[in-house]
Amino acid sequence: MSEEILQNIVVIQERINNACKENGRNPNEVKLLLATKTVPGERIKIVLQAGYTLIAENKVQELKEKYEGLKEISHTNHFIGHLQTNKIKDLLKYNVSCIQSLDRLDLAEKLHQRLQFENKTIEVLIQVNTSFEESKFGASPDNVIELIKQVSQFETIKIKGLMTIGLFSADTEKVRKCFRLLKDIQQQIINLNIANVQMQELSMGMSGDMETAIAEGATIVRVGTAIFGQRSTPDSYYWNENKD
Repeated sequence: MSEEILQNIVVIQERINNACKENGRNPNEVKLLLATKTVPGERIKIVLQAGYTLIAENKVQELKEKYEGLKEISHTNHFIGHLQTNKIKDLLKYNVSCIQSLDRLDLAEKLHQRLQFENKTIEVLIQVNTSFEESKFGASPDNVIELIKQVSQFETIKIKGLMTIGLFSADTEKVRKCFRLLKDIQQQIINLNIANVQMQELSMGMSGDMETAIAEGATIVRVGTAIFGQRSTPDSYYWNENKD
């Protein structure tokens, strides 16, 4: 199993390198984030020990369950799932360095309050619903700049960029529109020069569409199934939750 996982990473890294080469980009500009939802801790250890130390969970419960088993190996943990306000306190216990799915003001307010109480700061990416699908979370592209202006007022929250989940479609050009829209929004925000806001990261692209995402400017690609194998639960279990 460990050989298979490590070979899968080699294949993914090759795909990243080739996509960068085709688009005149430096492969060092694109980070591989390993999406570890439903993956047992023992299998995650295989990739951490091989030096692939950027991982992410979708559920606070899974963070909690795996924390003790993984904390002995140095790694960076992001959170990429829909975050309910009543889970903020728990999330902050488990050494998450970046929340990639901040998408609404009430979440930012409650996160800020908790961070103030704990005397902490955290990095975030603002999640944008670039596919305009009802089933997807994320701020509306029309409202995201206003949201960023509001969130930038909270000194505990460090905005580092944007995240999106592209359209699940075999039509590459439809998927490309989602990624291109995120890049356009990034540029608009850069031009506004908002205090306390950086736009260095674009987290977009997964196993099936990473080449398109890299072509459109991704700096983080999120890959799970192509490395760890198919999950027993469908993606809808993670992306289509009840909103707060």
